[in-house]
Amino acid sequence: MSWQGEVGLPSVPAPRVGDEPELMAAALAGDAEAAHRLGKLFAQHGDRAAARHWWERAAAGGNVDSAYNLGIWHEKHGSLEDAVTWYEAAASTGDAEAATNLALLLLEQRGDVGAARVWFESAATGGSRTAARRLALMCEDAGELGTAREWHRRAAEGGDAASAHDLGFLAYCAGEDAEAVHWWECAARGGHADSAYCLGLYLHASRDPEGAEAYYRLAARSEHPGAASRLGGVALSRGDLRAARAWFEQAANAGRAHDQRMAGFVCVELDDTAAASHWFGRAAAGGDAEAAFNYGLLLIAEFGDLAGGQHWFRQAARAGHHRAAVELGGLLSVVGEHREAQVWLSDPPPPSWARPAEPELTARAELAASATRRRDGAELEVADLAEVLSTWDLMTRPLHDHSEVLAWLVERSGAHASAVEHLASVRGALVRPGSAPWPSPGELQHVLVTARDLRWRLGIR
Repeated sequence: MSWQGEVGLPSVPAPRVGDEPELMAAALAGDAEAAHRLGKLFAQHGDRAAARHWWERAAAGGNVDSAYNLGIWHEKHGSLEDAVTWYEAAASTGDAEAATNLALLLLEQRGDVGAARVWFESAATGGSRTAARRLALMCEDAGELGTAREWHRRAAEGGDAASAHDLGFLAYCAGEDAEAVHWWECAARGGHADSAYCLGLYLHASRDPEGAEAYYRLAARSEHPGAASRLGGVALSRGDLRAARAWFEQAANAGRAHDQRMAGFVCVELDDTAAASHWFGRAAAGGDAEAAFNYGLLLIAEFGDLAGGQHWFRQAARAGHHRAAVELGGLLSVVGEHREAQVWLSDPPPPSWARPAEPELTARAELAASATRRRDGAELEVADLAEVLSTWDLMTRPLHDHSEVLAWLVERSGAHASAVEHLASVRGALVRPGSAPWPSPGELQHVLVTARDLRWRLGIR
């Protein structure tokens, strides 16, 4: 069935130069196979019109491969309507490749989801891994998660690493951890770097840092920036600044502001102020307020650049950075710009919570964020999710028995019970996927307000 690079073994011998007279005689006598081979020969010579002519004769004689090739021919050089007609002729005989191409054409060119799904089902049942995956994604979009998992399973068992990766997430979201690990392992063995990274996150969240590191390294071999960032954190925790720098810079080169900032911090520790300036500058230019603040400090302390420091303090302060506003106010006072200095000093942005979350909590937060945005869903910030998890962890550490944790928190903080219950529900969904729906972005912001209020009430800084 192959023609000009199409995948698949030809069902008839490939025509050779010099075969034309013999094939022509047989084709004129009504031999459909000979007409098909003659069409292929003309296609190889670049004579599209002749190829089409002989494939039409072959298809009229019942040659399915010619009908399929005519579908490709019309999709590339003719009309989409004719392509649909010929693909349908081949697909109706059970040809899975033709059914897949027909479904894609109907979906992408006509927007006919219903008809496309019928042909994807036909192709997937006939063994097309591509069709099974596309069908699974359509089912996900329709909210048919059980059916989606079955089609993903067919594709994954046929070697589709992307569907194995998706199966891992569908299982994780349903709270089926063992199933999630199984499919992520399958995908990782198939070279899927995101699955290796997700396994690393899962093991980190499960307090297995050694196992996590092994999978981070596997993902990093494929230049996965998230894995490089995690390995930078691991090296930093061990005091290996040079390794930390290499990993953070690998992640930073992918345009990740957080890792550009972290590369800057490590370069400061290594006394490489030029490199630190480079990385802080890139992150600051990308809108990272913490990097802008530290860039300002570096410019003043190492290069005596007061104007540059003032510029980046102002950028950070406008983005809501408390310390930058205070430093900017002090700097403006020194240079005599008292009016603007008073604005920043009298009403600086409130300080943000800078207490770092435990690595296993940030890993859990990142898995949740990845799960919600996997199919263009709600965009949840990892830092916000980690703050919710970390707040709960800090508040409940004094407890030995967590069976009455809600009543204990309400009594100790004086907060309204419904607010504490809502926070507990969101935290539960993050820690035990499947126990409750993932929070929406609006719900997460509401819960963050509750978490910050509780920290203030309980004196947690």
